[in-house]
Amino acid sequence: MTAGDVRAAVAADVPAVRAVTDAAYHHYIERIGVVPQPMEADHAANVAAGRVFVAGEPVAGLVVVEAHEDHFFLDSIAVHPGAQARGVGRRLLAFVDARARALGLPEVRLYTNAMMWENQEIYPRYGYEAVERRVDGPYDRVHYRKRLD
Repeated sequence: MTAGDVRAAVAADVPAVRAVTDAAYHHYIERIGVVPQPMEADHAANVAAGRVFVAGEPVAGLVVVEAHEDHFFLDSIAVHPGAQARGVGRRLLAFVDARARALGLPEVRLYTNAMMWENQEIYPRYGYEAVERRVDGPYDRVHYRKRLD
């Protein structure tokens, strides 16, 4: 997978964005006791707003991002289970860093559910540090940030 494989999603990608997100997050429903927030997102609105970037053809993974004045927010990352362990997630995280830098933003922020312990092992490997744990409604979240050089 090369940098050219990550592109802005278009309206025709919405069904794939929904399918990949659902496939990536569905197994967490039983563990956390609620539907993960990315599964309930308005995918069409996020794509229309330019917040979704996809990797692979067909779509194997995606990120949902949002630029803020002082940081780049990684709202969601999803890799289809059939495409895991192939570097898709790594490529998407590198894309997020590059996009934040291109926008002149000094850090990337994200959060993950505390019950998604796999993510708490993965993010530090990519330079993220846990900064806070906070309950937001039904979600117990660990917040991370990555400072960019």
